[in-house]
Amino acid sequence: MRTHVLLVLFLLLWAGCTAEPATNITVPALFSDHMVLQRDRDVPVWGTADPGGRVTVTLGDRQTAATAGPDGRWQATLPPMPAGGPHTLTIAGAETLTFEDVLIGEVWVASGQSNMEWSVENSNDAAAEIAAANYPRIRLFDVRHTVSSTPLDSVAADGWRVTSPQTIPSFSAVAYFFGRTLHEALDVPIGLISTNWGGTRAEAWTSRDGLATFPEFQPYLAQLDSFEVPLQALQAHLLARYQERIQTGDAGYQADVPWFRPEADDADWATMTLPTLWEQAGLDGLDGVVWFRRTVDLPAGWAAEDLTLYLGAIDDADSTWVNGVLVGHTNSYNTERVYTVPASALRPGRNVISVRVVDTGGGGGIYGEAAQLRLARASGASRSLAGPWRYRVGVRVDDLQPPLRLQDYPTALYNGMIAPLIPYAIQGAIWYQGESNADRAYQYRDLFPAMIRDWRQHWGQGDFPFYFVQLANFMAPQTDPNEASAWAELREAQLMTLALPNTGMAVTIDIGEADDIHPRNKQDVGYRLAQWALAETYGRADVVPSGPLYRSMTKENGAIRLAFDHVGGGLTTPDGAPLRGFAVAGADRRFVWADARIDGNTVVVSSRAVADPVAVRYGWANNPAVNLYNAEGLPASPFRTDDWPGVTVNNRTP
Repeated sequence: MRTHVLLVLFLLLWAGCTAEPATNITVPALFSDHMVLQRDRDVPVWGTADPGGRVTVTLGDRQTAATAGPDGRWQATLPPMPAGGPHTLTIAGAETLTFEDVLIGEVWVASGQSNMEWSVENSNDAAAEIAAANYPRIRLFDVRHTVSSTPLDSVAADGWRVTSPQTIPSFSAVAYFFGRTLHEALDVPIGLISTNWGGTRAEAWTSRDGLATFPEFQPYLAQLDSFEVPLQALQAHLLARYQERIQTGDAGYQADVPWFRPEADDADWATMTLPTLWEQAGLDGLDGVVWFRRTVDLPAGWAAEDLTLYLGAIDDADSTWVNGVLVGHTNSYNTERVYTVPASALRPGRNVISVRVVDTGGGGGIYGEAAQLRLARASGASRSLAGPWRYRVGVRVDDLQPPLRLQDYPTALYNGMIAPLIPYAIQGAIWYQGESNADRAYQYRDLFPAMIRDWRQHWGQGDFPFYFVQLANFMAPQTDPNEASAWAELREAQLMTLALPNTGMAVTIDIGEADDIHPRNKQDVGYRLAQWALAETYGRADVVPSGPLYRSMTKENGAIRLAFDHVGGGLTTPDGAPLRGFAVAGADRRFVWADARIDGNTVVVSSRAVADPVAVRYGWANNPAVNLYNAEGLPASPFRTDDWPGVTVNNRTP
């Protein structure tokens, strides 16, 4: 028997050693020049080849091999390596794939919806940040939007890029500022994989396995299975049909004199002061097409040369004409519009700028900074375009049959934008999402942890670090201590997710913007996420990862004493003002504004109007005024001590 076993083992080894070199080797888009591989961890390398072929993977003095199975798939594993490089990675069979400038360092996945997708070029101090982005050891990998009904083998991407002023503008600002902070603190290469899609929901980023315990999603998965064509093809077809309906239904295009023509009569159009989201200027709830027109008088000298038209950010898409000449078209909501206006389109005196804005969800309009709205000469002289513009609605999408938002289907983005990244070796993930799940915040208490566990299970790297951003303050400032807020409940669901091991939450309740769901301060967001990584992942004992997080309450003498974790160097108010944002309630569950004071590492809350307080809330609103911090300058998370039913308690159906 022993002899038989040894013979079988010998034959297996002999067969592996004598396998023919593989032909038709392919690897996923993740493997390219300039890639970063995770240090100090096994590094899977995988792909396809003709069945039975042998593939040899070499990096420096490390070498490993694999044989393609009957389905053509192969996977080899490089041993753990220290930070360093550059190296050359070769994947060899009958032919050889060679990848140059490969670094070993820290790899992080950055995912979520629009606030993670938000680009450096549209964030605070964009010009200075872009000019300073000379970090050859920070590498960027950007995954294109992809939906799929089944897990894909490779993401749609253009490979890894070296960070520079040329490559950074369109990259995720949060991911970049997070990675830059780590790079400066650790002095090792950083690889950032950005995979996100604005306006999307957590269930779309979760696999079928992860959603197995959610009966409310099963009908959507069944519908997904019923589609007779791949989801990517269906998405392209439906989007094309929808855009065609918007085009044919747009009064601006169907008018006898189209509204982009300078001679179109706009005398009876309404006026809107730009920049602004149109929801804040009388068009609340409008999704569709709005046309904007502005007349500019130009001297002959200006009209004789090419000019540059700056329109700032526009949500979602625009087409822009000057005197009836199309000068630019952009489909991205987070890209600053900069269009060249040729001299041939200009004339001395009256010139008409026409901007057709299409928005199919959320805020819409020309909403950047006032200073961005201008018409400029090459010399630097410019004319401001901020102020009154004529506008008229071209079409409301409510009047059209909307397309299926395939990116909202459960599993669609996991299949297309997460599964193909697995099993690439990573250190961890950062996440900024939740706005699109706020109306189902109680469900998010279960859904968000389920998604995290799902990613970890599929990646097979244990409970890797998962750090996320709590929703920022947004909408009208709070005035009522009893405000019912789905966003407050979503923040609570995020806070509760810290019960999962190896998670952390960056609080941003102090850096949002009342009138913009996309706050421009992404530097602090990335920095605060990085504090969690430095403290918890990299063991920096001198780093406090978070602002104060509520731990417990004690009733005493008509007051409530609150204890916190992560007090750091102590509790404080950075503005020196009394504590704000605390409310207290008795058994009647009616909250009143409370007096709150710092007492050591606790906060004591009371109100003369509530003799026997039973519950405290802090920052419980869409946009609360709060000022509790630790000495490290990190804000406390909003919280409540009660568990009284909220406004989203019964919402589970998308």
